[in-house]
Amino acid sequence: MSRGSHRKDGKGPAGRLAGLSTGGPSQRQLRVAEEVRRVLAEVFARADFRDPELAGVSITVTEVRISPDLKHATAFVACLGRTDVESLLPALKRVAPWLRTQLAHTLRLRVAPELHFQPDTALDYAMEVDALLKRPEVQRDLDDHEDE
Repeated sequence: MSRGSHRKDGKGPAGRLAGLSTGGPSQRQLRVAEEVRRVLAEVFARADFRDPELAGVSITVTEVRISPDLKHATAFVACLGRTDVESLLPALKRVAPWLRTQLAHTLRLRVAPELHFQPDTALDYAMEVDALLKRPEVQRDLDDHEDE
């Protein structure tokens, strides 16, 4: 059998590649994304921004998702005690090049990823669901269901 040929048993280069799942991020993507999240969290904790809109704002990076080529990173952010995190997105976009420089100094990557920011609405959604579950009519339905 020649090198690189297809084997029916799934072994060899072609079989191994065919068996890879393309559904989720790779281990490398997950590792780099977590490192980016950690570095951004440290930078936000220091809060030494020159942008007046970010002065005194406590920004939490809840998750980072990175593209397969590691060139783009989307950081999901939340602000403790504030619901208007979307109003901070333009300011975060302005400081993104500086944040990318901070990443480049800290991470061991050929190219620091370009940063994009999205509001993390998961906590708001969870609080909304919790409030719905505590409504009297929902509690009554849940109690009726338990009796069955």
